[in-house]
Amino acid sequence: MRLGVNIDHVATIREARGGLEPDPVTAAHIAELAGAETIVCHLREDRRHINDRDVRLLRETIKTRLDLEMAATEEIISIALDIIPDFVTLVPERRKELTTESGLDIIGNRKTLQTTINRFHKKEIAVSLFLDPVEEYIRLAHEIGADYIEIHTGEYANARTFDEADEHLEKIRNAAELAGSLGLGVNAGHGLNYNNIKPIIEIPEIEEASIGHAIVSRAVFTGFERAVRDMVDLLQRYTVRNENVVPED
Repeated sequence: MRLGVNIDHVATIREARGGLEPDPVTAAHIAELAGAETIVCHLREDRRHINDRDVRLLRETIKTRLDLEMAATEEIISIALDIIPDFVTLVPERRKELTTESGLDIIGNRKTLQTTINRFHKKEIAVSLFLDPVEEYIRLAHEIGADYIEIHTGEYANARTFDEADEHLEKIRNAAELAGSLGLGVNAGHGLNYNNIKPIIEIPEIEEASIGHAIVSRAVFTGFERAVRDMVDLLQRYTVRNENVVPED
């Protein structure tokens, strides 16, 4: 499983003082050196953390893949079409939310999303849709031409009991299996950390985990490079262990 490091929270710390530090672009370079295979950032309409300059510098300097999270609004679409990230992840966006709270309303926004996907495909930019693990949503994502889905893991991450977590984990498993059977790439993200990531790693269809807050939180105590390496090691260790399991007859 690949690790996509979301650097939004580094930018949030920078914006808390309105200065230049810590620099999210520097954080992206450190994450790459530590083993991250994708850099993730969310260019919000209100520019509350990542800004236009960050995105342009990331596109010019990172050596792995750039995943630009964004709402399907004309301003941000135009920026993405100019910058040409490796892929975009379309997410819902509300001005007062602290972080993305749920998956896209793919049913209510089907026409807009399909048009947006077509625009990106003309520039050979792959498109991922951030979705709750619901069968209808995944089938519709395939119908309108998405290349990937990113399964919203927030309800699983926020579960208060083991039974509740297992219930949400089963939905994630089923969603990943369905998406894979339809030929969609599968990523996962939201609320994942060094503990709850382990069952996610065991789902073979999930190719990449997008993690930000947990890594930045650990970095306060260990340093950013060590925090990224710890997560990379965790993903690799559990992935190898699962690949070596011999299925029963």
